[in-house]
Amino acid sequence: MGTRNQRMEHKFNSRRERSPSRGSSTIRRPRRSRTSSKHADSAEELTEFTLAELLAATNEFSNKIGAGSFGSVYRGKLLDGREVAIKRGNVGQQMARYQYTESAFKSFSSRLHHKHLVRLVGYCEEEEEEEERLLVYEYMKNGALYDHLHDKNNVEKSSSFLNSWKIRIKIALDAARGIEHLHNYAVQPIIHRDIKSSNILLDSNWTAKVTDFGLSLLGSESDSGFQPMRVAGTVGYIDPEYYRLNVLTAKSDVYGLGVVLLEILTGKRAIFKNGQDGGTPIHVVDFAVPAIMAGELAKILDQRVGLPELNEAEAVELVAYTAMHCVNVEGKERPSMTDVVANLERALTLLNQELLHD
Repeated sequence: MGTRNQRMEHKFNSRRERSPSRGSSTIRRPRRSRTSSKHADSAEELTEFTLAELLAATNEFSNKIGAGSFGSVYRGKLLDGREVAIKRGNVGQQMARYQYTESAFKSFSSRLHHKHLVRLVGYCEEEEEEEERLLVYEYMKNGALYDHLHDKNNVEKSSSFLNSWKIRIKIALDAARGIEHLHNYAVQPIIHRDIKSSNILLDSNWTAKVTDFGLSLLGSESDSGFQPMRVAGTVGYIDPEYYRLNVLTAKSDVYGLGVVLLEILTGKRAIFKNGQDGGTPIHVVDFAVPAIMAGELAKILDQRVGLPELNEAEAVELVAYTAMHCVNVEGKERPSMTDVVANLERALTLLNQELLHD
């Protein structure tokens, strides 16, 4: 196992040395490549809905399915039969912030279409008795990755479609491609700022898409990060360098995805209590990285999926080493999202090749 680990580490570092963007912690917009652009859709106009239409679609906001950064989310059905998820902004203290973020996102979202980003269908802006700000998204039938990984009911091996290393790696790759598009191929680079397993949703075909742009910021193509007004994100996923210095770069999203990759590998929450009857809270990074470095990956893998078969081991190890590099304390030591995508593509290719040989 140790020899294989050294070989995997060598492969990873070799790719790092060949990548011109790896050493920089800033967002750069490379030339549009055939690989990345093939996932992008053409721009389309957003639909402006009336509040009455959305009240009817949601049965007067009775079908709550979750909550995002600045509002509750409701399931709805439009008159043309399309199922949608409708985010309703909070009224009160957070409304001003929500309005700013919502209008900023709406201004470029009509041009931001990608297979692995949850699509914004339309919006509603009405000022009657109270100001209403609503965003209408495509509906993601299979919910959040977080629920599939951490739902207490998912204890039997057969109880979840996600209890397969191939499916989990495919979902990780989908999410990474969506984030890569934000960083490199959006009209202006975008930093999501809140990458976590509950913001990765699954559609009816189990395709993963990144959602909840409530904390997103337009990035810079300069050589340095920038300082937002305050650190934002979710505990357990916030880049420690960003938290400490309040300097935001694309590598902050890389850190968040690294935590998600460790969740996918271990089945543990970002922060969990280590022990049968509770215990001391531990970060999944502190739980998993030492084992990966010691070549003891088998000790921390999610038991619901089981140990990788002989033909899966190299792919799972590559994902583990990718995750370990993503959660480096220093942003400059983390891979770019393009390199993360390349590694996850390689891991999935390894699995597919082995399946063909069986």
